[in-house]
Amino acid sequence: MSAYPDTSFLCAMYRLQANSLRAATYFAAMPEPLRVASPLLYEFRQSTRWQVFLNAKDSSKGFDRVTAQAALAMLQANIAGGAIVVVPVDWADVASTGERLSTQYTWARGYRAFDILHVATALHLGVSEFLTFDSQQKQLARAEGLLVPL
Repeated sequence: MSAYPDTSFLCAMYRLQANSLRAATYFAAMPEPLRVASPLLYEFRQSTRWQVFLNAKDSSKGFDRVTAQAALAMLQANIAGGAIVVVPVDWADVASTGERLSTQYTWARGYRAFDILHVATALHLGVSEFLTFDSQQKQLARAEGLLVPL
């Protein structure tokens, strides 16, 4: 496995955004399926549902349920078709790595828990590339020696 994504990459793949073309191009050129872990899927799905909640309260925020359901269905189709593979991880090791990253970087840079966990998962899986459009995530991944091609 060579690359691991964060939620910003999945969001760009499944909902039209400024980075969608870059995400789709990278994804299409990958020599292997995109591998993800269950917490990444959880965060993406939860974020998608939360956007619907926001939109229901204020139509200028988030996006509608039809858009969300389409994004979730496309993700599920990619999982069912094998283009995305859910990989098992040793969560004790990921949590330990996450704790190290948090201790080392969060005091000065303010990383959120899932940001830390995504990079910790990538390190645990031994990937060389981290796929993100989030500038904070890029800094953390690069600080840990991961390439950020996007």
